Amino acid sequence: MRVFVAMDVPEEVRRAIGEFVAKLEPVCRGARWARVDGMHVTLKYIGEVTAEKVEQIKKELEGVRSAEAVEMNFRGMGFFPNAKHPRVFWAGIEATPNLAEISAEMEKRMERLGIAREERAFRPHLTLARFKTEEGLAKLHEAIEKAGAVEFGSTRSSEFYLYESKLLRGGAEYTRLARFAFAAEK
Repeated sequence: MRVFVAMDVPEEVRRAIGEFVAKLEPVCRGARWARVDGMHVTLKYIGEVTAEKVEQIKKELEGVRSAEAVEMNFRGMGFFPNAKHPRVFWAGIEATPNLAEISAEMEKRMERLGIAREERAFRPHLTLARFKTEEGLAKLHEAIEKAGAVEFGSTRSSEFYLYESKLLRGGAEYTRLARFAFAAEK
């Protein structure tokens, strides 16, 4: 099974992103737009593992802790690797430092299980689109500039989830396998 660890995105943030994406989608045909209802903040992509390995992963994730809940503000946007020749268009996440600490702790714990460490630096974001071609990219840049600074909302979270991802013809389908509380809610 194909698994990853993520935090959920509140409905009001997804709704705001959905309204924004609906305005941009028609101008850029070269992008494959993400389904807003499936958006999540990925903390660790694990990949294909056996059911036995999933149980080991769950045990390791139970030990991830933080003194406080994570606060996240969803704002701004950008491109990976760059705006000229992008592969991904994303919405930004400004978070308290413990989000990166939680991700680093997961990396360490997963490495103990033989799961490769992520090579790239942790950059929390929500993927809005992936580019098949650059058709409409100039118009997308114009629309983004016209939109100005965008705010999608904020949240406070003290839990994350282990998800299974099934790749289907209509897009990925996500199933929660386990919930983990990493901080006491105050």
